[in-house]
Amino acid sequence: MLTAVVLVLLIKTFAFTSCTIPSTGMENSLYQGERVLVNKWSYGFRVPFSTWRWLEKPVGKGDIVLFNNPSPRSLQTMVGNRELFISRCVGIPGDTLMLNEELLLTDEHVLSPDSKSLYVYPHTAEDTVLLAMQQLGITGNQLVGYMDERYIRSFSHYEYYLLEQKLAGKVSLLPLYQKEVSKSHPFVIPAKGRSVKVYPWNVTLLCNTIMRHEGKRASVKGDTLLVEDKPVSAYTFEKNYYWMASNNPINLCDSRLFGLVPDDHLIGKAWRIWFSSRKGRFFERVQ
Repeated sequence: MLTAVVLVLLIKTFAFTSCTIPSTGMENSLYQGERVLVNKWSYGFRVPFSTWRWLEKPVGKGDIVLFNNPSPRSLQTMVGNRELFISRCVGIPGDTLMLNEELLLTDEHVLSPDSKSLYVYPHTAEDTVLLAMQQLGITGNQLVGYMDERYIRSFSHYEYYLLEQKLAGKVSLLPLYQKEVSKSHPFVIPAKGRSVKVYPWNVTLLCNTIMRHEGKRASVKGDTLLVEDKPVSAYTFEKNYYWMASNNPINLCDSRLFGLVPDDHLIGKAWRIWFSSRKGRFFERVQ
């Protein structure tokens, strides 16, 4: 009996752990009340009572991952003692995700906030647009063409964002190849050793991440990010981060609630269902 108990404890400590699905957030991949085995070696083994990972491996996009709460009530709580969450990884280090105002992932894709797209506006608004460009310091955006009494110019996502604020609805700038103006913005998922530019739409997320996980003072004044009381236009991160999403957008227990998840909070990949009240799901692979 004692041998069996010791064996179970060793397996739970060094190989697998189990978690109970607490909500409907991961339906129809996982259902509330199901119990899942999690492979602790999926991303390298996290040494007990530590955040150090042995034989570290990257998370695969689409993996369902068990991790500790990256935004607990008290940051003094040790990572291993924090609440557990399970979500699907939809953004890995270095990715650029298009997220809307609710931080939900959209189907749009851009290479970077500085990649150019074509926009059209009424030819009668040319002087207004040129004045706004001049005031914002936007240069080199030559007139591309003319169609249906509308002018065509190319702007980056960031330039478009600035113009939208400046024009304040006086002029309609519409993407040439889309029916509606998108309210989504590109968010770069930080990768270790890589610099991430600061934009008005990501400044709060970056500030919170730096304070919680990078161990530095950070604050926001207007659209300016201050790190150790100095304004920065970009920040080089010391960890890899991930963006987690629920299958069911009604459930908020994902990165919309707690932000970016650092690699030292990862426990492992959900592997097999070992208990379910639904027929045919025993020991089914989680995917």
